[in-house]
Amino acid sequence: MDLAGLIRIIDPTLSTPTLAEFEKAWKVSWVPKGKILARQGDPVSSELVILDGRAISQITDYDGRNVCVGFHSSPCIITPHVARTREMTSLVSLELTTDATIAELDAAALVAVMLKSDEVRDWANAVLREELARKTDREWCLAALRGAERLTWFRDRYPDHESQFSHGCIASFLGMTPVTLSRLRRTA
Repeated sequence: MDLAGLIRIIDPTLSTPTLAEFEKAWKVSWVPKGKILARQGDPVSSELVILDGRAISQITDYDGRNVCVGFHSSPCIITPHVARTREMTSLVSLELTTDATIAELDAAALVAVMLKSDEVRDWANAVLREELARKTDREWCLAALRGAERLTWFRDRYPDHESQFSHGCIASFLGMTPVTLSRLRRTA
């Protein structure tokens, strides 16, 4: 999918001139599998979109264990900069799990465009609302559901992800060990 198509999925009412101008602000590039788009604790200033490919968001704890907190499968908008940074420092690591085509825009440039265009501001707010709903849904799942129910929840919301992302990432995303996830998959 091209960038304009993805932007229109979020807000189909964006006018053609606004969309054309907004699309020109983004830089599109091909990036190889394994590339770290953002590293937890490092400065980061970009909004990111995956036009083709997949990535994961991870948080590394003090013991060096990675916990998957998000899956990104094209076409998708990566968690907005404001929601994945604190004082311009990344709270998560973003790693490509496949080769990818990404679009990138400096976060400050997006804010500047939002201040000039109500349409772009409405689009960006819709992106942020969708991300908040996704994160709240996962938080509810982790707090309210047991293991088997979490797996059912995951399969309902992310029907293709079991074949696209690693077993370990899925287990950590669901707040369980890989062994527990294996057991649940066998009995489900």
